This record gives sequence, C-alpha cells and structure tokens, in this order.
Amino acid sequence: MATGRVFKLNTGATIPAIGLGTWQSPDAEVYTAVISALKAGYRHIDSAAAYGNEESAGKAIKDSGVPRESIFLTTKLWSTYHTRVEEGLDESLQKLGTSYLDLYLMHWPVPMNPKGNHPLFPTKEDGSRDLIPADEWDFIKTWASMQELLKTGKVKAIGVSNFSIVNLEKLLSAPTTTVVPAVNQVEMHPYNPQFKLLQYCTEKGIHITGYSPLGSTSAPLQDEPVIKAIAEATGKTPAQVLISWAVARGTSVIPKSVTPSRIEANFNDFVMSPEDVEKINGISKVTKRRIVQPSWGVTIFHDDE
Repeated sequence: MATGRVFKLNTGATIPAIGLGTWQSPDAEVYTAVISALKAGYRHIDSAAAYGNEESAGKAIKDSGVPRESIFLTTKLWSTYHTRVEEGLDESLQKLGTSYLDLYLMHWPVPMNPKGNHPLFPTKEDGSRDLIPADEWDFIKTWASMQELLKTGKVKAIGVSNFSIVNLEKLLSAPTTTVVPAVNQVEMHPYNPQFKLLQYCTEKGIHITGYSPLGSTSAPLQDEPVIKAIAEATGKTPAQVLISWAVARGTSVIPKSVTPSRIEANFNDFVMSPEDVEKINGISKVTKRRIVQPSWGVTIFHDDE
C-alpha cells in the first residue's frame, strides 16, 4: 500500500514523492509504462526532450483518463537549446500534448552548440563535445531565460538537474538570478548519497529529486546485504527498501521501469525506521559509485562530499 507522500516546493506547490522515470526507456515501451504507472496510482511523470519519448508519454497521459491537472509533469531543456529556451519548451509542450508543465528543468549546466553537426550531441572534429564558449554563453544566462518562462503560464515551476554545490553557488550568487530553483534533480542512491548536497539544497529551499534510485546493472544495489536484510525483515522488496530510504531522507524519486508489475511494486513505499535509514546511509562508507558520468569536457561533478 503506497503512503502517498508529497513534498512541498518553494513555490507552494507539492510534488509526489514517487514518480515514474523514463530515461533509457524505449519510445515504444514508454506509452505502456506511463499508462501502467497512472493506473497504479502514480501522479508524477518525469520526461526530457533528450529522451526522445515525450510524444509517447504525452499520448499515454491523454489516453489514461486521469485529468491532466491531477498529474505532476516534468520535462527538461536540452543542452543545445540553452540559447533558445522558450523554443525548447514549446517543442516539448507540443510533443507532450499539454499547454503547461508543472516543472521545467535545465537538464545539464552545459550549453552546447545549437548549430552543430547533431541536434542533440554535436561534436568537434576531434570527437569532443561541441560546447558554446563560456565567454559567449553560460548556464547563468540560460537560467535568466528560464525565469522569464514563469511569466508565460507555460511552466508552474523551474529547476535544475545535475547541479553541484559549486554550480548552485554560482547560480544563486549571480546578479540576474531572482528565482531559486524549485528542484535539483540528481543521481542519488546509497552508493552516491550526496549528504552535503542534500544538506545544502535543504538549507536553500531547493527540493531534491533523485534519479537512478535503484542503482544499475553496474551498481547492483539491490544485492547489498544491508538492503536484502531490511527487505526480508520488513516483508518488502529490495527496490521498495531503496525507494523508501530515499523518501525518508526528504527526497522524491523517479524509479524507471517498463514492466507493469515492477512499476506497481515500486509505488508501494513504506515508512522506514530511523535505524534502518542509518544502516543504509553506511553503505557508501564501503562502496561509493556514480553511475551517470557523461564526458562533457568540463567539470560537472565537483567534490561535494
């Protein structure tokens, strides 16, 4: 039985603690996954322009029978659209088949060449990422453009993703920054708990949504002895343990699955004891691992720990 917990954003709106992630979900499978999630009770769907599946997600929302206003819908601005923010938003809205977003995130703090050799991942002749020179454009200018979107009624809240404390400090101290991000969506799980980042964001009123909360094939969290022991003691699955740990820390999570039975099971979180939270917190003392580390050519993940 899901607890149905929500968190309050600095806008006053609430974000459901558990959402459906759609990263690396094939376009053909996203439609079924979103339908299954909404049927199971999810009311938080996470997408992104770069995932290439916004149309399928939007169609599923429309066909689900669940009123749009009952769903917290997130998507993300891709790096080749940093200099044309509203254009990126409009394209996403059109694909999703909606007139507004509950949350629009800057996917990465990395502006890429909008006129490069690929619409999403432009590269230079040497194969490195084709970034816009920092003296021409940076994520602070992108954020200034995103702030303007709030006046259009097309977004209810704006936020960032994959931002370290270093980059958040740069953003918040910029003279043009008038809006504190509502959310910072980052990789977060027991191998990468990011204690300092969580504390920093909490102090600044920035909610954290954790992606990859279940680890990956290269980071088999669900086989960790501590996770398995708590799962056995509580009669829950290892995935439910990991999700409930994340929610207990005050973070929302977007576990990804395209399997209806797993989607339903992942939604059934429980209130974890403080003792079990601490046991799981200790896992990173033995194993620390970040799953998502794209080669951008600039430092993204600073030493937040």
